[in-house]
Amino acid sequence: MEQPDPPLVKDAPADAADRSLVDDVRALVEDGRTLLEAELAYQKSRAALAGRTAKSMAGWIALALSLVFFALMALVIGLLLSLAPLLGGLGATLVVVLGLLGAAGLSGWIAARRWQAMTRRLNEDEAP
Repeated sequence: MEQPDPPLVKDAPADAADRSLVDDVRALVEDGRTLLEAELAYQKSRAALAGRTAKSMAGWIALALSLVFFALMALVIGLLLSLAPLLGGLGATLVVVLGLLGAAGLSGWIAARRWQAMTRRLNEDEAP
């Protein structure tokens, strides 16, 4: 005669006096495992959503940066064309190049100062 498979989950006794401490600990461990599995599934779904969003966002940022680059190129060409009658072709080119190098130098100087300020603040936090 074939015996049926035992149930995977036993019905817990309703009365606390009928339960043992071992049964309570087992139930607690099982509840903890269930909670951990649910939390892992939740965090996994959040990470997947963040990954899809970041991928889409990176594409839009790349497009925006490309459009800004082309707008700046149009500005440079416009400056060259508007200064050429006043200064000549070579003079206009020289003025625009020096202006761009000055703006790049100023930007680099500001970035270096901010980097130094940040490292100074981080080193202050580490000092005893």
